Amino acid sequence: LLSSNKLPWKFTKKGIQFKKYMIEYVWIKKLRRVNKVSEAKYKRVLLKLSGEALAGEQKTGVNVEVVGKICDKIKEITEMGVEVGIVVGGGNFWRGRNGHQMERATADYMGMLATAMNGLALQDALEARGVHSRVQTAIEMREIAEPFIIRKAEKHLGRGRVVIFSCGTGHPYFTTDTAAVLRATEINADIILLGKAIDAVYSADPKLDPTAEKFDKISYLEVLEKDLKVMDSTATALCRDNNIPLLVFGIADPENIVRAVKGEHIGTLVK
Repeated sequence: LLSSNKLPWKFTKKGIQFKKYMIEYVWIKKLRRVNKVSEAKYKRVLLKLSGEALAGEQKTGVNVEVVGKICDKIKEITEMGVEVGIVVGGGNFWRGRNGHQMERATADYMGMLATAMNGLALQDALEARGVHSRVQTAIEMREIAEPFIIRKAEKHLGRGRVVIFSCGTGHPYFTTDTAAVLRATEINADIILLGKAIDAVYSADPKLDPTAEKFDKISYLEVLEKDLKVMDSTATALCRDNNIPLLVFGIADPENIVRAVKGEHIGTLVK
């Protein structure tokens, strides 16, 4: 009876078609994600990627192969049931501090636009892999992305979509590290995963000082007191004030994203 052609609806792979409306099988998708959720230690994460991480060895622009490998691992953790938000930098195109003869605010706004380009590159790679995603920007550009609205972001995350937050905080003088902590706080992320060129937090630059000590765990207070270059001081203080743990790991091996979500011992845990 339900499959009768006389009824005003029909069943499709995507959902139930009723005239011009489509009722999606959202609950079925959620059940499929729950099957693998036991593998993950965290339910919702905020992944912070630098712009350089998308450039690979070429240092500038977007390396499609590198982005593809990162997105393969993002797809893997979404299939484990993890809800993923991403904040991406723009250093592969522009850094505000590079505009030495420019007004600081103008240089910073240019950097925000660079993060939007990286956000679109990530979205394209994710969608090509069948991962539904949304780009939300702190500066309105409605033709290519949604404006940042926390309730819409939470709705997307709850439906298994990856949300990419671009344009930093939308204000000059704040880094994308600060934007990452802000967005993690707003979406109630369990942890911030900070993918960097270096594999952990050290007492000094290990490339310059071979005696540099590697930290497995460290507090935010120690990071601030020792002036360790994990994130800028504003972002570090914001993390400490909101009790959000931070895991610093090397993004050169994208598999570390999966290891981090599973709770394996990698990098440095800051809390």
